[in-house]
Amino acid sequence: MKIYPVILCLLFTAPVLGQDALSKAYFKADSLVNAGNTEAAISIYSQLATKMTTADTIYNYVLWYYNNALASMEEQYRMREQYDSALMYAFKALPLIQQSANRFDVDFKEREYWMYKNVIVNYFGLNKLDSAKIYQDKLYTLRDLNMLPEVLEDYYNFEFFRWNDKNVWGYEWYPELGDPETQGSYSKIVYYIYSTNPDGSDKEQLYRMHVLKFHKLNEDSKIDYVMTYRFEGEKGEVSKTLYNYTYSNPLNYAQIRKDVRAILASIDSE
Repeated sequence: MKIYPVILCLLFTAPVLGQDALSKAYFKADSLVNAGNTEAAISIYSQLATKMTTADTIYNYVLWYYNNALASMEEQYRMREQYDSALMYAFKALPLIQQSANRFDVDFKEREYWMYKNVIVNYFGLNKLDSAKIYQDKLYTLRDLNMLPEVLEDYYNFEFFRWNDKNVWGYEWYPELGDPETQGSYSKIVYYIYSTNPDGSDKEQLYRMHVLKFHKLNEDSKIDYVMTYRFEGEKGEVSKTLYNYTYSNPLNYAQIRKDVRAILASIDSE
């Protein structure tokens, strides 16, 4: 949704009762966002959205920037690993996205599904895996219905945390063993480990950990996946299978998370 200054000017000069006060509050919120005080702006957007009618000339603009502000705060807290606060904003955002969806283009609805992904990351950060599963199941159902947007329809980020001076991202692919996509080599889960810039953002991928399909020699084997450590060596990619870390279906996320941290600690100590 593009906001054109000329259109805004015309809208805000409309002779509507109370419009001047609403416009002033709207611009105050906008100035707070530009000044980096998004949380204060959210309070104003919330009041405006409550006071205004859906027919108001600036209602859509308020909804648009209110949605953006909530999403921004959720991301900021999530990336700082303040998952309780991130969840608070996620759960404020979800009903607003649903309320707003029919007022914008068809792609706007996809924000809801991306927020499900964020909720999962936040619950994993709080070690509330049962709560995360509710939203993981939602993504799997939406995937089966072909309703997920591009990228999210193939895999999703379910965990993020910082390890010393590194960023660690956990991703999961949807196909289950036996699905056509899992023929041959198949990684159900991949953790990507990055070095970081001074601002904490990703700098360079250092290595990966794959929860990789285990090729059974004996069908009675209870092992379905094995952890594999991969990195770029001087002559290309190096892959090491870590047979001390094996898994069976359904995957035990708590065990995988514990193992990933043990491997990180082992690598750091080398």
